[in-house]
Amino acid sequence: MRINVAPAQVRTHEGGIASRITPTEELRRTIMACLLWESGFYESGEAVAARIKRLVAACKPVDVAQMAIEAREKQHLRHAPLLLVRELARDPSRCPDGLIAETLCSVIQRADELAEFLALYWQDGRRPLAKQVKKGLACAFRKFNEYQLAKYNRDASVKLRDVLFMVHAKPKDDEQAALWKRLVDGTLVAPDTWEVALSGGANKRETFERLLRERKLGYLALLRNLRNMSAAEVDASLVFAALEEGAAKSKALPFRFVAAARAVPQWEPALDSAMQTAMAGLEKLPGSTILLVDVSGSMDYPLSSKSDLTRMDAAAALAALARGVCEDVRVFTFSDALAAVPTRSGMALIDAVIKSQPHHGTQLGAAIKAVGEKARADRIIVITDEQSRDSVGKPIGRGYMVNVATNERGVGYGDWTHVNGFSEAIVDYIVASEREALA
Repeated sequence: MRINVAPAQVRTHEGGIASRITPTEELRRTIMACLLWESGFYESGEAVAARIKRLVAACKPVDVAQMAIEAREKQHLRHAPLLLVRELARDPSRCPDGLIAETLCSVIQRADELAEFLALYWQDGRRPLAKQVKKGLACAFRKFNEYQLAKYNRDASVKLRDVLFMVHAKPKDDEQAALWKRLVDGTLVAPDTWEVALSGGANKRETFERLLRERKLGYLALLRNLRNMSAAEVDASLVFAALEEGAAKSKALPFRFVAAARAVPQWEPALDSAMQTAMAGLEKLPGSTILLVDVSGSMDYPLSSKSDLTRMDAAAALAALARGVCEDVRVFTFSDALAAVPTRSGMALIDAVIKSQPHHGTQLGAAIKAVGEKARADRIIVITDEQSRDSVGKPIGRGYMVNVATNERGVGYGDWTHVNGFSEAIVDYIVASEREALA
């Protein structure tokens, strides 16, 4: 038996040559687009979760903590950051004092995440809570007012009152002490939400119109309820005004607008306008840009079991986002071949990307070579799940490989700058990266 042998070539699931990366880089590419427990085209959700657990133990705790906060605050993920903190809590002795508690307090931003974390903590069997976990949950509990607690005070296996009893949180004042007593006694004031109003038998049209006039409907709730509003014949002018008014401050990702437009296609023009308003405040990318979008078969896989949207929808919406901030841009797609896409924007661009060519194989290397023969640019942005049948060469100008999947291995390293996830944060990252390079 020989030990001194050449290392085996690492390949992607598709068969192309993959990059060798550190555990921290692998964890980042896994976590930043991770809808926890959801299966992908190449891997099961369970396999992805198992890899996350393995990688957390191999990374520096400070790096994992920073990644959890970034995933929650910039990628707007909810369960994946909780899993990162839960895995850190398996061995508190590795972590600097206070790291687990501070990170947990930061990533819990909705009241229901208090109970979600405990359910995750006890997934492998009930056990005592680590001291840092108690401190983090107690810190997070103090964030929420009566409306937030009442909205998520659900009859689940782990209830909010259970969390309160377990962590022995201390209220910040007498008012909060009284609030927590109402939580324990089950006497919280019911929140004025569409769910509460409609479950009480209220008229759907009147309820939605009142909530819209009083600005009591959150933006994501607005997008998710457009089908219900249309069916209830809610005044469309109220809906359109709410869409436009809340767009600039919304945390809704571009693909949320795509989902809404599919639910109510007759309202697509208003949604298109709102989506472009949401993107308008982003910094512009100067110079010339090539956008290359993956439309191979694996990109047709659903984002989650509860969604009719696919990774291709997310990629196309991200292309619309990038198109909106680029001064000079040409858009192409790739599968078995390279296809040029008409220079459109918003929903029209998303539709053109998805319909640009058949969704078959993944010839990323050939596509990059072909587009280099057609155009020159200051940068190329590839939006993909990073699977390829062929090897990927050098980029055109500055190269950015934007990964919208959680696959174990990918191609986006070496001469490429690697960006994970599919939020508007990628534009901020590219702008900041190029500004720093010129400094």
